[in-house]
Amino acid sequence: MSSARPSQRVEWIALDRITVVNPRTRNKRGFTEIVDSIAQIGLKRPITVTRRIEADGPFYDLVCGQGRLEAYEALGQQEVPALVVTADAEDCLIASLVENCARRQHSAIDLLQDIGGMRERGHSPSAIARKTGLTIEYVSGVTRLIEKGEQRLLRSVEARIIPLSVAVEIAEAEDHEVQRALQTAYERGDLRGRKLVAAKRLVETRRRRGKSPKAPPGHGGSQKMSPAALVRAFREDVDRKQAMIRRANATLDRLRLIAEALRRLSRSEQFMALIEDEDLASMPENIALRLEETG
Repeated sequence: MSSARPSQRVEWIALDRITVVNPRTRNKRGFTEIVDSIAQIGLKRPITVTRRIEADGPFYDLVCGQGRLEAYEALGQQEVPALVVTADAEDCLIASLVENCARRQHSAIDLLQDIGGMRERGHSPSAIARKTGLTIEYVSGVTRLIEKGEQRLLRSVEARIIPLSVAVEIAEAEDHEVQRALQTAYERGDLRGRKLVAAKRLVETRRRRGKSPKAPPGHGGSQKMSPAALVRAFREDVDRKQAMIRRANATLDRLRLIAEALRRLSRSEQFMALIEDEDLASMPENIALRLEETG
């Protein structure tokens, strides 16, 4: 099996020339969120396709980004920005399956980590909300949980076991007030049935083992780790590194998208005349070099 080789530029491709090779059903609410996000702040990451030449010209098979593709279609767009890769059918199918699995297991975790990273770099909750398309309430709640080291609660929010508002109430409550917070959430209708049972179990685990799964109280650093603990620590380390790689790749894709947009604008006589009138004709050297590479 050959490896996929990505192109170094983003291409704008007509929607009717793209085929979804590995279609999947999606949650209607999740899809609506994708459409709203793209409508409000634009596409954060281009889709990925592979090119195939036919008698009627080039056509493309989708590798990653079905939701983004369908969102563009729902918004009435005719073209979508895409990274074109060279890969065989087996590579494309595997890449699509890997993306689907990664999305189910890590996308929300990545989002929580990204919020924490932006907060550490000095961005305010309102600025983070504006950049990510999230609500200020959600960003503020996640930030408070991160600052308090509430890893168990964050994971429960990510897994949709408990609502973010309830997690924040638990985090800010004293030990003797936690049960009252659960009762209040029940009375409001935020926790019912299985979610209430899961929340009670979570609270008890948090009380006995601490806020973070990696640091149970009463376990000193000198104590030997069991084989199961070693495996768990290894897996968590692998997950962190994989999340870092995914964020790096997403950043690279966004840079490519920006470079392609700037390259297109630089070809517009009206745009160039406008920036010259505003005395903005010069460009940072690194950006100019990037445009030369993508040109």
